[in-house]
Amino acid sequence: TKRKKLISTLEKEITFRFLKARKNDGFLNIISIFSFIGISLGVAILIIVMSVMNGFRTELINKIVGFNAHITVKSYEKKYIDPAKFNYPQLNSISKNLISSNSGEAIIIQKDISKGVVLRGYSQKDFSKLKIIKDETFVGERNNLTKNYISLGKELSFTLGLKIGDDITIMSSSGIETVIGTLPKKKIFTVVSLFESGLTDFDNNIAFINLDTLDEFFNLSKNDRNLEIYLKNPQNIENQKYIVQKIFPDEFVYSWADTNSSLFSALKVERNVMFIILSLIIIVAAFNIISGLTILVKNKTRDIAILKSIGVLNKSIVKIFFLIGVIIGTSATIFGIILGITFSIYVENLRQFLSSVFNISLFPEEIYFLSTMPSEINPISIIIISLCSILITIIVSIFPALKAAKLDPIKALKYE
Repeated sequence: TKRKKLISTLEKEITFRFLKARKNDGFLNIISIFSFIGISLGVAILIIVMSVMNGFRTELINKIVGFNAHITVKSYEKKYIDPAKFNYPQLNSISKNLISSNSGEAIIIQKDISKGVVLRGYSQKDFSKLKIIKDETFVGERNNLTKNYISLGKELSFTLGLKIGDDITIMSSSGIETVIGTLPKKKIFTVVSLFESGLTDFDNNIAFINLDTLDEFFNLSKNDRNLEIYLKNPQNIENQKYIVQKIFPDEFVYSWADTNSSLFSALKVERNVMFIILSLIIIVAAFNIISGLTILVKNKTRDIAILKSIGVLNKSIVKIFFLIGVIIGTSATIFGIILGITFSIYVENLRQFLSSVFNISLFPEEIYFLSTMPSEINPISIIIISLCSILITIIVSIFPALKAAKLDPIKALKYE
């Protein structure tokens, strides 16, 4: 016995015949075209927006991870953890570098400009291990962070009008006791290098100085220092933070994800909301398929009646009109995927073109932190978007297909 086909040759033939345009189907063709364009644009826009948001999140993580310690251990009891003497096999297996650091807030005084800044202290040896120092955008001496030298962000140096070799005055938040009261500490530093993290917020507010100099400048001791842990794989942060917390059960342990949790939570919420809002474009466009198929059923009343009168089953009529809707929706989805992926690849080129033509800033650095519009095409996102689009198309195609099957052939032919 031959296995029955899911869709017979006759059903395919009639489906493609109904899909072909005819002169008296002008309005129907317009609806079909708008359905196709609407679904394609909805899918394409969703892919572009999701790709940009995925790219933005990945780029932001890479910048933050490249500039900050992956995990920081701070002692509650002000106990110094010496990375040179510290040896724990489980930690050594996941970590790349263990570094001592400290930080404090100060004010840079340059001519008539005063600027608050966070000073980070590292030893000369540890400073050269930082990822930001190995970057090709780094300018100046990489292995020289001695007593009175300072490394500034390029954004900060531009704001203050400084270059390598210039001297700046920095005022500490801690003071010196004198006969007339407590006076803030002041110290002159020489700019020895300039770094660029890619995040303007970091480049404009953080500077590096020698660790011993920082301790002296803020009246701190070795016991106030933090242990910075740089991991081999900083992405899988939660599991690795758990390992570190077990090693230091009595200390305060926090990761780059903890210090930026509000930012990434906001990004996640925004991404989900954008997905829901943009999905409405596909739903609205898909409802045009209902209109188109309903008009097609009306236009093909005589044809349906003839098909029924020669013995074509109701389920075959349902399949024919259901297939028409699904073919329009699926082909529109495929076209939308191609369009979306193409635009996602060239989104930065498009941004530059539109910015130059209309003379407007479409992706300002000071708001979005990044100098270029990132894009990361995620296959899982594309699969989810495609399945949602095709599922919506399937749902809206069911009602007109069932309506076509319920048509009475005697009444239909009587009024023709």
